[in-house]
Formats: sequence, structure tokens, C-alpha cells
Amino acid sequence: MSPRIHPTALIDPAAELADGVEVGPYCIVGPDVIIGEGTRLLSHVVLKGPMRMGRNNQVFQFSTLGEMCQDKKYKGEPTRLEIGDDNVFREACTVHRGTVQDEGLTRIGDRNLLMVNTHVAHDCRIGSDNILANNVGLAGHVRIGNGAVLGGMVGVHQFVSIGSFAMAAGGAILFKDVPAYVMVGGNPAVARGMNFEGMRRRGMSAEAIGALRKAYKLVYRSALPLEQIMPELEQLGASLPEVALFCQSVQSSHRGLAR
Repeated sequence: MSPRIHPTALIDPAAELADGVEVGPYCIVGPDVIIGEGTRLLSHVVLKGPMRMGRNNQVFQFSTLGEMCQDKKYKGEPTRLEIGDDNVFREACTVHRGTVQDEGLTRIGDRNLLMVNTHVAHDCRIGSDNILANNVGLAGHVRIGNGAVLGGMVGVHQFVSIGSFAMAAGGAILFKDVPAYVMVGGNPAVARGMNFEGMRRRGMSAEAIGALRKAYKLVYRSALPLEQIMPELEQLGASLPEVALFCQSVQSSHRGLAR
């Protein structure tokens, strides 16, 4: 099925639209934009390249994806935005391309939900199955794993890493890294525990949950430096991939942990 393009939409001849793409009223698609099969631009959407968007995404009105970044170091270099499949960008989302000071790339994976007025700045890396609620703002170079949830109006400082399945309460301001599975809240955000109920709902074993509970206490309750507790953490994660994920996110922190 050929792309369906509303008469009021403006599509640059250098853009590539796959079969089944729908472009609604007053959308603008610039050059060097590649859109995968089944993706829908509802109305008043602006896409700028270089960018590649996968299959079956939905982009709601007044969203702008692939715009040049707001970093003053940016001098017009041809950096990129890559978006996977099955993502939803609600009204007024903005996602900016990368900078050459990093890898020149902003990347978003699959099946993410970005709610109204979410901003993803230059050079961010977002995995898959994440939820970013209304008015979430990510500064440059932020990293988010898979399955994380950021509540409304969460602000994330540049270079912060958020591990898979972590959660941030609405209004939290993140200046430091959040390990996998950890829940944070407040300004500045501090750890509030782990989402054990969510783990059970995802079918995680009692053994893994118990080991994660012990690992959390080692990091957040023992008052020992990380280099002293890492051997025990690594031992806990040796046979349990869920605990290994937590250990890896603790060990790879560059900004220090939100405590």
C-alpha cells in the first residue's frame, strides 16, 4: 500500500516513506528522513533529518523530531536521530539530534511511550519499553535502559544514567545515576527502595527478588564504600541475571548513585 499523504502536508523529495505510512494534515517531512512501514504522523508534525524512524510508530500533533539541538557547541554538523519500532510520541514531544562531541547520534529503541510535552535532548540513548510521563525533560547525553518509568515533570540532569526497570516519582529531579530496579523520588532524588511488587508482576522468581533485596541493602544500607561490597554483589549476580543487571548498573555509574 502506497503512503497516504494529506494534500496539505509538505514532503521533501529527498525523504523516503515506506508503504503504509500515513502523513496527516499540515505535517512537514524534511530531506534525509526515512520513515518505516505503518508509521502514522497524525497532524502538524515536523520531522527533520538526518533521521531514521522504524515501523508502526505514532506521532501526535505538534511534535518535532530530529530538530537541531540546543547545545551552543553545535555548528550545523549532520548528526542523526534513530528511532525504532512501535513507539508513541504524544502531543508536543521534542527529540533532538546528537552532537559530534558525543557520537553524533540520539537513539530511541522500541515500544516506548513518550507522553505530552516530553523533551529528549541531544545524544540521549533510550532503550525499549520505557514510559516517560507528561513534561519529562531529559538533558543531553542521558542514558535509560529498558522498562523504566519516569513520572510527570521528572527532570534528568545531563550525563545521568537510569537503569532498566527503575522508577522516578513525579516531580523528581535526578542529578545522579539510578541503578536498575531502584525507585527514587524528591529534589534532589534519593532512593526509596525497589519495586518488588512490579518484579512479582513480571514473573521474577522469589530467589531473584530475595537476592535483589539483599543487594539493595548492601549498596544503600551498609554504609560501606562500593569497592568493598562489589565482590559480594558480583557473587550474588553470578547465577542470577536480574542481580547481575543491578550490579552492572551500580558498577558502571559515572556520576555517583542517587542515595
